[in-house]
Amino acid sequence: MKSEPVSPSTGVGVLHLFCKPTPLFDGEAVVAAVKSAEDSGCQIVTVAMLGHKCDMAVMAIHADLRELRLLQTAVQHAGLDVVDSYVSITEVSEYASQMPEEMKRPRLYPTIPPNHVDYTMPAWCFYPMSKRRDGDANWFTLPYERRSELMHEHGASGRKFAGRVAQYITASTGLDDYEWGVTLFAVHPDDLKEVVYTMRFDEASAVYAQFGPFYTGMVTPVEELVASL
Repeated sequence: MKSEPVSPSTGVGVLHLFCKPTPLFDGEAVVAAVKSAEDSGCQIVTVAMLGHKCDMAVMAIHADLRELRLLQTAVQHAGLDVVDSYVSITEVSEYASQMPEEMKRPRLYPTIPPNHVDYTMPAWCFYPMSKRRDGDANWFTLPYERRSELMHEHGASGRKFAGRVAQYITASTGLDDYEWGVTLFAVHPDDLKEVVYTMRFDEASAVYAQFGPFYTGMVTPVEELVASL
């Protein structure tokens, strides 16, 4: 008997898997795992990673967390070692609660990769972040009005990169080690650098943000990716 789905009351689950091949690596089995998950309704992006942290990333979205777990099991059985991961869910921030419904829906039910007719966004990075609780730099002791003002300033900086960078901010308070996961898709890799650098000068980031490790790579079809491993 199959267990009942486990789903957010609103939004969907998001799983990032960062993997390295083991001696048991089976590229065809990895492809089959991804295709099977897609057939079950998962949206999946596979990424060829740069640097020593990992060789392949899998970003997956599904309303049922059990389906995400099945994908994780399948890639492990295919000979990939999950050396790091991140678990989160989609949300509409409290600072965006007054947005029109048509603007909220893409945040709760996003499409990956970003769907643009005229160009693609193959440059990719992920990092987790939290807000500080340090003495006189405690985000959670600020009045809501001040936090809202700072976040609107921060959002305005990000909107300057429309068309160059697509940003997915997912919530992980109580689910993983940080409070949010940030996934960026960009036209060029230097777009990733520029958007993060620019937004770090906003007070919400400069004073109150704490960042985890950054993972960087290139969106790559799974068949091409496993062939390169």
